[in-house]
Amino acid sequence: MKAAALQDGKFIITNRPKPILDEYGEGAIIKVIGCGLCGSDIVKIRNGQAKNGDVLGHEVVGEIVEINSKTNFEIGDKVALGHHVPCFNCGYCWGGNYSMCRHFKETNIRPGGFSEYIYVSEEHLLNTVFHVNLRLSDVEASFLEPLACCVRAVKRARITDNSKVLILGLGSVGILMGEAVKAFGHPVYGCDLLYERTCIAEKFGFDGTFVLDDENKVLSDMKSITSLGFDTIFLTAGAGKSVDFAVKAARDGATIVVFSSVKDERVSFRNNDIYYRELNVMGSYSPSPMDLEDSMRLIEEGRVRVDGLSVTYPLEGLNDAIQATLSNEIMKAYIKL
Repeated sequence: MKAAALQDGKFIITNRPKPILDEYGEGAIIKVIGCGLCGSDIVKIRNGQAKNGDVLGHEVVGEIVEINSKTNFEIGDKVALGHHVPCFNCGYCWGGNYSMCRHFKETNIRPGGFSEYIYVSEEHLLNTVFHVNLRLSDVEASFLEPLACCVRAVKRARITDNSKVLILGLGSVGILMGEAVKAFGHPVYGCDLLYERTCIAEKFGFDGTFVLDDENKVLSDMKSITSLGFDTIFLTAGAGKSVDFAVKAARDGATIVVFSSVKDERVSFRNNDIYYRELNVMGSYSPSPMDLEDSMRLIEEGRVRVDGLSVTYPLEGLNDAIQATLSNEIMKAYIKL
């Protein structure tokens, strides 16, 4: 089978053995229809977290072609999935921190989604694999996992009634985050360095947007929306400068949710800002099976739209898709197998 394997920072098309179900026992072999390119895939490459030979990709939509399972899945089913499964029986899971569960971190699909076929385990089928409604396009279905990440973040933020929410960074994840906030019933505003991104956000239902060209002017404009500052802020941009701006845009006692990594790890929140202003700073990482279920429901019901957020590339164009994403030519790529 064809698979895009990492080699010295670039992907090369290799020929690999197709996964053999008998070697695993229970589970399923899925023929990959397409796989979204996640920002975390790019981060792993740039930060050296991925090794030569690795096959990445986890935002998978595909068709079951072989199965040995006690679930109700069958050959021919179109599915979308999450790639990690918590144990549900450890201190992290009991506390609701499913993505910190050690079993969660150890489970994965094999290999990654940038290949023609993958193996998913029985516990994946039981918890993180979902039938795709035939009304949905393949691209729509591929947004299951990234939207679930946003659903997880919104739940963790515990946004109260009458709160005003700001999304800092309006890439595809920022748009999804804003739509998730709206789906939970809260007004949402967006801010980005690029005017074009703010226009896209407004098309997807944001209540207002700001172009971050002049920080003082933008902060002044924000006061016309909320004089005290925003109640909840989601950091969805990987720019270190967004940390300082988030603190300035937040009201005292606000919640700031970190939903992106930054290249410069020296970037941090200042202790006294958190202490004297009683700011709540939290991270949100990856979704639980329950978040995936909620995500699928939001997509199926049309409460979150993803049309136009991604551009389709063939597997052979994966490197081009990465470069186009990094240069802001596109917001997101969908790799069609």
